[in-house]
Amino acid sequence: MSGRRALTPTGRVRRLRLRITALFALTSAAGLVTMAVLAVRSDDARWRDQLDQAMNLDTTQALSLLRYDEDDRLDTTDLVETMDTGCPQLTVLSVPRNNSSGAVVDFAGPQPCLVGRPADVRALAETAVRREEAVAVDGRAVDGRRVRLFAEPFFAPDAEDAEGRDGAVVTLYETTEALADHRRTTWLLTAGCAVLVVLSAAVGHALSGRAIRPALTALGQQEAFLADAAHDLRTPVASLRMLAETALRGDTDEREVLRRTMRLADGMGGLVDGLLTRARLMTGVQTLAREPLRLDQLVEAVVEDAPTEGHRVTVRAEEAVVVADADLVRRAVANLLGNALTHGHAPGEAADVRIDVALTGRERREATVTVEDAGPGLPPGVADALFERFRSGSGSTGLGLSIASWVAHAHGGSLTATSGAGGAGAEGGAAGGSGGGGGARFVLRLPVDGG
Repeated sequence: MSGRRALTPTGRVRRLRLRITALFALTSAAGLVTMAVLAVRSDDARWRDQLDQAMNLDTTQALSLLRYDEDDRLDTTDLVETMDTGCPQLTVLSVPRNNSSGAVVDFAGPQPCLVGRPADVRALAETAVRREEAVAVDGRAVDGRRVRLFAEPFFAPDAEDAEGRDGAVVTLYETTEALADHRRTTWLLTAGCAVLVVLSAAVGHALSGRAIRPALTALGQQEAFLADAAHDLRTPVASLRMLAETALRGDTDEREVLRRTMRLADGMGGLVDGLLTRARLMTGVQTLAREPLRLDQLVEAVVEDAPTEGHRVTVRAEEAVVVADADLVRRAVANLLGNALTHGHAPGEAADVRIDVALTGRERREATVTVEDAGPGLPPGVADALFERFRSGSGSTGLGLSIASWVAHAHGGSLTATSGAGGAGAEGGAAGGSGGGGGARFVLRLPVDGG
């Protein structure tokens, strides 16, 4: 068996991000390296071309000063008298026409500042005559300095004379400085490529992060939904199993078992509905069907449909029209009312809930639904955590306030919880024990224009 640990879906997505980053960096590196190689080769050819052109001017001028006398012998008198041949070295060599080797020096400048190796100079002259074209090569001077040698051939006028001697003019220039400049260019291009590859990897990592963020968010939402479902369904499923075992043993009245089973089924139905609603809100699957809505009438309808037997619910509503999704706002208000009826009273006592609907804010551009009860109040320091899932107590799912908060924020509003004047419990209050008294107040704020 392999000891490797299987990657989670989130881990696989993150590994995909690393692969995308590596691919992005490798692609950028390949392009940059290719361009850098082409640039280096182009620079290398450029400086050699420029040097060859300069040497070609020298050899062409020297060729124009060469003469052949009546006996077809090479005459370098004009060259000696006219050209300053001290630096760089300028050499005229004769090569037997029928023998490509055996070059003879006919002229060499006096005391040149840069002297090529004699073997290299002769070999280059012979090559130029043999090819019948100008030739240039890299080499070294006698003192070891790097040089560029250039040879241009010339030919005896009598092509039928077997004893006639062709030849070549050879010159050379030092290339130490040019090579140093070329190396600097190469290093600069190499460093620039390295920096650009690192930057491209960073940019690729950032872009791939943005690309996979929706996938990570979706995976996180899926995992959260599964965790919610597993957490909240475990208890009612266990209760159903226990009821079934009790019924099989005949330890209780079948009608009582059926009544309890129906209550559990209703609770599980509401739980699944709440989980699906929250999942749709988180993933954006459920879009807002915004339309003008009489918020005061919606609140009154929610109170009429709520199981308020044995409790007292007072509604004080001002006419308020908002642009919102009626189904979602109805669910949010119903969750707030259900929370107050469940937790907003002491055990064995009836709940006393007051609901106010009003227009507030600057120019009355905000509608508020305030749900206040007379329960034990909020425990200290739990107000900010009330809208997290699983903040439950007294058997509730802990999703009601979370869904109400999501609905408020989806409309550009908010949901806040504070201590009230008449006392109220809450899902968080029930979970945390008795509060400080005075009840709790939940305020749902919705913009009139729908945000």
